[in-house]
Formats: sequence, structure tokens, C-alpha cells
Amino acid sequence: MKKATVLKILLYAFFILLGLIILLPMAWMIINSIKTNKELFQNSLALPAVPQFVNWGKAWMSGLYKYFGNSLLVSGVSLIGILCLSSLLAYGLTRFSSKGGNIIFLIVLGGMALSEQVALVPLYKILKAVKLYNTYFAVILPYIAFRIPFTVFLMRSYFLGIPKELEEAAVVDGYNSLQIFTKIVVPISKPVFAASAIVSLNHVWNEFLFANVFLESKKMMTIPIGLMTFKGDLRADYTTMLAGIILASLPLIILFLCMSRQFIRGLTAGAVKG
Repeated sequence: MKKATVLKILLYAFFILLGLIILLPMAWMIINSIKTNKELFQNSLALPAVPQFVNWGKAWMSGLYKYFGNSLLVSGVSLIGILCLSSLLAYGLTRFSSKGGNIIFLIVLGGMALSEQVALVPLYKILKAVKLYNTYFAVILPYIAFRIPFTVFLMRSYFLGIPKELEEAAVVDGYNSLQIFTKIVVPISKPVFAASAIVSLNHVWNEFLFANVFLESKKMMTIPIGLMTFKGDLRADYTTMLAGIILASLPLIILFLCMSRQFIRGLTAGAVKG
């Protein structure tokens, strides 16, 4: 057997193993979320005698829908802010020549090295001072700020690969810079927008630290914090808790499945250009 064939087989085996490591825990959660608690403790690996899909409805009506709505609001506003600000900054850095352009880019990249944990106490004091503590903006603004550096880095690399001839032709047709950006650059940059959206949304949707510190009211809690209190509310109803975890994971799973091709194209293109 050729060496290349052996390496190919080993590579496929490695990917299959990685797939099983990811899929088996998910399968275990799904199976146990439709069991009774008694069945869960008797044999967590067995199939349920009668599927208890009512657990999913119980989890939703026990308060998950409130946390779900809060996460949709916070994630939606944060994502719009991240994509709009990052794309405009990245486009400006690639198309407008200035002496301080490289310095601005280095400052933005420096933001990637800033730890969220280190900024926690200063942010808490600032939010208290400006009376934004325990509001949606208490988490939305930090989410936008901390995701801009990586998103700018990714988008800038992608924008550098767009031929300038397209924009020069648009200038001849009478387009200004904003029209060129919105009508030419954005439509052909869907892959990098999709990649940035998925990466940013994954962070915002699952973020725990800021939401736990900056949101005090239970009415404003997002899903990660809601699931923690959800556990206390349900006490020992573990199957319903598993159902809640699955429902909380569905939006990101569905989004990735729908945009996986664009995500891979945008991430790989942004990683190798520039």
C-alpha cells in the first residue's frame, strides 16, 4: 500500500474520530432529554421506552422563552453593531491612504490581546458611573467593542483581495465612496460577512462573564445566565434541563448549517489574503 494512501486513511480516521467526539455527547443529550428522570438514572445510554417530548415544551414554558428573547435582542443589536462598524473601519483601512492608517490598524489589532477578564472591574465602574449597569447596553457595548478587532482583521484581509478596478469603474459611473461600499463591496463580500457573523454570534450568544456581572435583573438575563438559574428553578428535573440546553443550542446549529459554505469561504479567504 502506498504511503499517500495510508496517510489518507489515517486522516479520514482522525476526522471520523473528531466527528464522534462532537456528535456522541449531542446524541446523549437528545436521547436523555426525551426520557423520564427515572429512565435517565437507570440507564442513561438506553433509548426511552416512550419519548417524552413534553420535556421540551416544559423547558420552554418554565422561563426559557424569556431568556431566549433577551439573547435574540442582545445578539441581534450586537451583531449589527459589530458588522457595521468593523466593515466600515476595515474598508477605510484598505482603501483610504493616510499616514496613520497602519498605526490605527496596529491599535485595533492590539485590542485582540486585551483580556475581557482584565477589563471587567473598570467596565463595571464605568457602567455604574454612566448609569448603564443592569441594562441591555451594559452587555451590548462591551460585546461590540471586544469583537471589533478580530472582525476588522478578518474583513480587512478579505477586502484587500477585491480588485480595485471594480471600484474605479464605479467612480467613473459617478458613485461616491459610500455607494461603492454598499452597492459593490458588500454584495461581493457575503462570505466574509457570514464568517464574521457566525464567529461573533457564537461568542455573544454563549458569553457568560459580562452577562453575569452586568445584568442583575432576571427579566434581562440572557440564555447562559438563564440556564444557570433555570437549574435552580427545576431542582432535580434533569431531563427538562437537558431539553433546555438543546433548545438554547438550536439557533447557532441551524445558522451554521444554513451558512456553512459561506462561512468556510469567508474564513479561508480572509485568512490567506493580505
